[in-house]
Amino acid sequence: MLWLKAFHIVAVVTWFAGLFYLPRLFVYHAEETEAVVRERLKVMERRLLVMTRIGGALTLIFGVATLTWWLVHVPGYFKANPWLHVKLVFVILLYGYEGYLAKLTREFAQDRCTRSSRWLRIFNELPALLLIAIAILVVVQPFKS
Repeated sequence: MLWLKAFHIVAVVTWFAGLFYLPRLFVYHAEETEAVVRERLKVMERRLLVMTRIGGALTLIFGVATLTWWLVHVPGYFKANPWLHVKLVFVILLYGYEGYLAKLTREFAQDRCTRSSRWLRIFNELPALLLIAIAILVVVQPFKS
């Protein structure tokens, strides 16, 4: 189980690298006027989205494997840990955020993104807020029965 947890953490770090940096690239892209630089940003965004998607997929695989281990080895684990229910809702929101990053990547690739750099800067902060909430839930485990 500890191996699963360790690989889950590595996957989460990889995933969050993309969740944090891809929207920052969008800010630079929205503010850039030189065509050559915009084309380079498109390549970087596409490649970073691939890494983000891999990190997200591995996070899901190792997270489900870890949760399955707990459910098999500790009867009533899910019911006894309501903090986990809240965490999973936040994780689902992160996957929605990742999906929206993919949409924005396509829009930037086609020069169709109309979001302002200000909006993108605010949007860039959402995964940090969710990460803080998730870390508190996992470490503090409030609402625990």
